[in-house]
Amino acid sequence: MFKFVCAVALTILCLTPAATEVFRQSERASIVDYWTAPGRYVMSSPNGAEENGPWEVRLTPEASRWFHTYRGAVGAASLPPGQAEHPEEDTTRGWEQWVERKLAYDRWEAQADADRANEVFGVQPKAAEMPARPGSIPPGLLKAAGNPPPLAAAVARRCYTVTFDDGESLDYTTHVGMRERFAYYRFDQGTVSIGQTLRNMPAEELDELFAASGMTDSEQRIARAVSRMEGGFESVNTYDTGYVSVGFIQFITQRDGTHSLMQVLETEKERWPAEYARDFHRFGIEVGVDGVLTVVDPETGAELSGADAVSKVIDDKRLIAVFQRAGRHSVPFRAAQILVAKAAYWPTEDTFSFWVNGRKIEGKVSDVIHSEAGIATLFDRKVNRGNINPFAEVLQKTMETNGLTSLEEAASHEREIVSQLAYREDFLKNSELSQPD
Repeated sequence: MFKFVCAVALTILCLTPAATEVFRQSERASIVDYWTAPGRYVMSSPNGAEENGPWEVRLTPEASRWFHTYRGAVGAASLPPGQAEHPEEDTTRGWEQWVERKLAYDRWEAQADADRANEVFGVQPKAAEMPARPGSIPPGLLKAAGNPPPLAAAVARRCYTVTFDDGESLDYTTHVGMRERFAYYRFDQGTVSIGQTLRNMPAEELDELFAASGMTDSEQRIARAVSRMEGGFESVNTYDTGYVSVGFIQFITQRDGTHSLMQVLETEKERWPAEYARDFHRFGIEVGVDGVLTVVDPETGAELSGADAVSKVIDDKRLIAVFQRAGRHSVPFRAAQILVAKAAYWPTEDTFSFWVNGRKIEGKVSDVIHSEAGIATLFDRKVNRGNINPFAEVLQKTMETNGLTSLEEAASHEREIVSQLAYREDFLKNSELSQPD
C-alpha cells in the first residue's frame, strides 16, 4: 500500500509541471533558436554618443519615487503627471525652495560626473559654475517625504535593435529622458516608442477599425480625443508605474502581469486564435493560467509568469518589440484594443451614491453627463487613474450649492460639473466634441 501511495504521489508530482506549462519544451527551444539567431538582437550606443559622449544626466527611479512622495506631502498627488507642484503655505513653500536648490546642485554634480566619464571620448566638459549647496533638509520635509536620494545621476544609455525574420527592425533606448521632477519613472532599463499616433493614421483605416469594434460615431470621436494623449496602437512604454504599457490608451500589466493588457491579449486569442498565435505565441508571449502574463526567456528558454514575466519584458527589448510589431501590423490586435477600451474604461455605466440634505442620491454617469466632452473628461480620468474620482464628490457639492433635488436637475449643470473634473486636457474647449448645453 505504501509503495502504491508513493507511486501515485510521484506520478502527480511529475505531471503537475507539465499541466501548468503554457509552452511545450519543443516550442521553447524553437523560440530560443529564433531570438538568438545572429543579428536578431544588437546593442549599440544611441545617436549622438560619438559627438556628445555616451554619458548623460538623467532622473533616476529612486529620485522619481521621492518626488512622488513629495507631491503627496504638498497636496499635489491628484494633479496630472505633467503638472508641477506650487506649494502655497509658508511651510511647504520653504520645502520647495530647498528642493529646488538640491535639484540644481545634484544635476550640476551629475553633469560633472558625466563630463569626467566623457573625457575619455574627447568630449569637452558641459558643467556650468557650481551652484550653492542646498544645506540641511527642513525637518518637516524630512518627516513628510523622507531623506531624498541624489535627484539626478550620470548614466550611459544603450540602444537595442531588434530585427525580425522578415527584415523589419525596431530600435529601443534605455534611460529614457524624463522631466527633472517626473514622479512616475520606475525603470532605467525601460524604454518607450510612440510609433504612429491615431491622429496621424488615415481616417478610412481608423473608421474601419472602430466600426469593426462596434463603436458608434460619437464613441469614436471621444476615443480618438482621449487617445491623442496616449499614442497609437503600436505605442509601447516600459519605464513608468504601468510597468508594461501598450496601445492607444496604454493598456498595462502592472507588477503582477494581470491587468488590462492581458484582457487585450485574451480578447484577440478568443476571437482570432490563428492571428494571435502568429502575433504572440510563436515569439514566446502568452496569457497563462488565470490571465497572467507568461513569456519565454529569449536567452534561456525558461518559462516565466507574473512579476517575473513583467520584469523580463522590461529588461529584454525583444519581447516588447513583439507587442509593438503587432500594434503596427495586426488588425485583430488593434481591434482587441478598441474592444477592451470600451469594456474596461468607458465611464457612462459607472455608478455612484451619496446623500444630499438627508436624501440618498444614486445613479450612473449617463444620468448626468450627456455631452461628448463630458464623457471624454471622465474617460480620460479612468484611463489614466483607473477611476472617475472625484465625480461623485463634485456632483454632490454641485447639487448642494444649487439646491438641486434630482439627477435630472443636476444634468442641466453638466458644464459646471465637467469644468471641475478636467484632468490632462480641457475637453470643453474641443470643438470636435459635442458640448454641454
